[in-house]
Amino acid sequence: MSTLEKVKELREITGAGMQDCKTALSENNNDIDQAVDFLRKKGILKAAKKSSRDAAEGLVATCISNKVGILIEINSETDFVAKNKEFINFCEEVANKSLEANTTDDLKKLEINQNETIEQAITKLIAKIGENIKIRKFEKIICDGFIARYLHNKASDSTGKIGVLLSYNTDHEEIAKELAMNICMHIAALNPMSIDEKGIDNNFIENEKKIIIEQLKDDKKPSDILNKIIDGKISKIISENSLLKQKWVIDPDVTVEKAIENFSKSHNIQFKITNFKRLKVGEGIIINKSNFNEEVKNLTK
Repeated sequence: MSTLEKVKELREITGAGMQDCKTALSENNNDIDQAVDFLRKKGILKAAKKSSRDAAEGLVATCISNKVGILIEINSETDFVAKNKEFINFCEEVANKSLEANTTDDLKKLEINQNETIEQAITKLIAKIGENIKIRKFEKIICDGFIARYLHNKASDSTGKIGVLLSYNTDHEEIAKELAMNICMHIAALNPMSIDEKGIDNNFIENEKKIIIEQLKDDKKPSDILNKIIDGKISKIISENSLLKQKWVIDPDVTVEKAIENFSKSHNIQFKITNFKRLKVGEGIIINKSNFNEEVKNLTK
């Protein structure tokens, strides 16, 4: 990718100005991720936009059986193929077989047809459809309670663009289904990192702390005041990324934790989240986009 293309991509990700993006890349060996952190440290942006990184196509497939839930991301090159009935059927078949697997490698070795592994079936499908197809992510939940699932932008009953699994314990399954489904939709929308702050990666917190400290390095406030500001900002970041502390998507005046408490009290049931998984097609993938204008110029040379 050329320097100009990297500047364009960094602008799309961050919304920062052209010169700021050029500087950020030159100071960080043209590394996009490091350039994003550089811009954040300089106070030029709060966070990177995710939309430009969510460009890969395909589907998330799900399957639930006997207290086991599965999410699988299967990628294609274009949305046209993702809508293809044969591709959708393949994703459903893989999901149904996936209950026997524990990792992506396990999954590829399973037989999907007589004497044909999933990996071999993918090779055949690539030859037939003419696009690269790959299994990118595999998530599994095993619980002793109940599992709810939600699919956003469905292609079929068991496939979609975003998939969520939620495991929970309750003393009243039928009543709790409504709450469980609403929490699944909340997770799909707000993408928490963990159930509570204990589950948030310490490396993530330390990196955010470094960025905040860099942003405040020229602030002349006393050190005790600055430490309180840093602690407050870190606390906010933890809350924004912890499911129970996030603002409830249905009613932002309460947290998810409070919404669960209110529902449990009003319906006289017990309800506790034990785990969740979320997959979104293409999330985190950076696509090298071709520049149409440059292509035309090159053709005319």
